[in-house]
Amino acid sequence: MKTNASRLANVDTHSNASIPEMDGTRDHFIAAMAKAVTGVNLVTTDGRCGRCGVTVSAMSSVSADPPTVLVCVNTDSYASGVIENNGVFCVNVLGAEQQHIAEVFAGVGKLPPEERFARGEWSVGASGSPMLAGAVARFDCRVFRSHRVGSHRIFIGEVLQSSQGDGEALLYNQRQFGRPRFTSH
Repeated sequence: MKTNASRLANVDTHSNASIPEMDGTRDHFIAAMAKAVTGVNLVTTDGRCGRCGVTVSAMSSVSADPPTVLVCVNTDSYASGVIENNGVFCVNVLGAEQQHIAEVFAGVGKLPPEERFARGEWSVGASGSPMLAGAVARFDCRVFRSHRVGSHRIFIGEVLQSSQGDGEALLYNQRQFGRPRFTSH
C-alpha cells in the first residue's frame, strides 16, 4: 500500500508559468467572482515564525486518497509568508454564527495578528496549528506544495487530522455573509 507521501509525490508541479493580465478583464472577473457562493474559512498556522490566521473563501478538497485540500492566500497578506515558513496550516470552516470571527481575521478592526485569537476558543491540532471551537469542519494540514499564481499563493495541504462540528456553514456571496437556505426536492 502506498503511503500518503508517495501518493502526494505524483502531484504535477509544472505550473510555474505566469498568467498574463488582459486589458479590461480584471474588473469584470472580480465582479463575476462576487456572484460565486463560497464557504468562509479561517486558515490558521503556528510554528517557528509565529501564530496567525486569515479569512479566505478559496478552499477546496483536492483528493480523498490521500486526503488533501488547497487554500489560496493573497501574497500581500502577512499570513501567506508565515504559513509558507511554518509549513503547516489548519482550515477552519466557519459556522453561520461565526461572522464576527471571519471579519476580525479579514482585518476589520485592524487588530494585530496575535490579538485576533482573543476571539473564539482554540485547541491545537496535530500540526500545532490553532483549531477553532465551533467551526463546522476543521482540516489540520502539513504544507505539501505551494505555488504562486498571480496575486495569490496556493497551498496544498496533506490532511493530518479532520473533524466536524454541528450547525450550518457561513457563506459569502456578492460581498455579503449569509447562511444556507435549502429547498425541498
